[in-house]
Parts: sequence; C-alpha cells; structure tokens
Amino acid sequence: MTVKSGWIGWVALSGWLMAGQVLAGCVPTPMAGDLDLSVCKEWPAYPGLTINATAQFKRGSPSDDPEALSTYDFDLSVLDTAQSKPIATYYKAAAFVLDGVSLREITLDTARYTLTTDLRAFGVRALSTNGSRINPMEENLLSLYVKEGEKLRPVLDKLVVYRYGGEWDGDCEGERYEISRTVEIAKTSSHGYADLIVKTLEKDTTSVGTGDACKTKTTDNKPVLTTLHYDGKSYVLPNGFQGL
Repeated sequence: MTVKSGWIGWVALSGWLMAGQVLAGCVPTPMAGDLDLSVCKEWPAYPGLTINATAQFKRGSPSDDPEALSTYDFDLSVLDTAQSKPIATYYKAAAFVLDGVSLREITLDTARYTLTTDLRAFGVRALSTNGSRINPMEENLLSLYVKEGEKLRPVLDKLVVYRYGGEWDGDCEGERYEISRTVEIAKTSSHGYADLIVKTLEKDTTSVGTGDACKTKTTDNKPVLTTLHYDGKSYVLPNGFQGL
C-alpha cells in the first residue's frame, strides 16, 4: 500500500474505512508534507517481516515546486510485523535530486531476487515524471537491497527499468522514444553473487504531417541482453543504465 501525504490521501483512506473494507497488509508511515511519499509491504519470502520506505521532500530545497529542483531524503527499514519494530534500516540524505521532474511514486518489489543460496534481495522502484504534453518525460528506477544484520545495503543502484520521452508540436509532428527493461537471475555469478541478466526493449516513434494527414511510424529495435556483474560491493551498471 502506498500513501502520498495530503488531504486527498486522507479522504481516500477515510473512504475505505467508512466502506468497511479491511486494510490488507500494513499501514504506511504517516507523512507531514504534501510532497512526501510513504509505502509499506509485507515480505512474502519472510513471513512476519514488513518492508517500509519513505521519501521526504526537503523544505530547504530552492523551490517547493515539485517540477523545479527537488531533493528527497530516503529512509528504508525491515520491521517485525507483529511488534512494528525495525530490525534492519538504511538511510540516505538527498537520495533523490531531481531537476525539472517530480517524484510521483515509490513502490516495493518483492520478486525472487535470489542472489545467493541463502540471500534474497528486495527492490525499491522510484517513478518520476515532468507532467508535460509537449516535452514528456517519465522514468522508473529500480534499486535492490539486502539485509545484513541490522543494516540494509544497496547492491543495485537506480537501474533505469523504464524511460519515456520526446518532443512534439502538440498536433502531430514530433519524435518519441520508449525504453523498457526486465531483470532475471543468471546461473553464473561474480564475487559470490548471482549475475543479473537485463533485457532491454527500445522503440522509437516519429510522426509527420498535420491533422488527418498525420502519419506515425514506430520502430521496434532488436532486444539487447546485458549481464550485470557484482564487483564485491554492488552491481556495475553500463553507461546509460543508471538514472539520476
């Protein structure tokens, strides 16, 4: 479940309660700011544990406009579900520094990221957009974390799993691109951690003409497979694979 602070989120939550619906899983940490984000999710691989993440907008940023330069502190924890007590944590100040875009959503990814026989990572996805029709931009980043004692450690930092952008005249003419990536666990390993196979799909769209004479051409590029290797500290990302 995800909560974005503000009156709308509270109204939605109140509506669910009034309707008698049961809130499944967990309740995200309440946040004070309208631009703050909070999410939590039970960890299926480890019954009794819950993952909680918050992204807090820093009021000291040059502007409170989310489309201008904005900075977010990031707080991540794994909790004992029964006691709501953190057993492992991670914190990074200014984890997200965005220029011209805003952080719209963070989600938790509990897919089977099995890195060793007895170690499974979980993911955090961060979605940012600029909300523009003429010059649209959307980006989704995936980071992976492992639990080491009382600490959570990032092993994959901001892999771009989706990116969309382009420019057009608002009528027809323009160019757009779209990049999608999926991650699979390889049978090979590096420094004791399984390699990651990243499949990249990219397509380009071009539109020309006006009105009813507008013609659009989309080119789907050949899928590209890239293997990411762990260097002892983190997975090394090639140029263009890491978001800001």
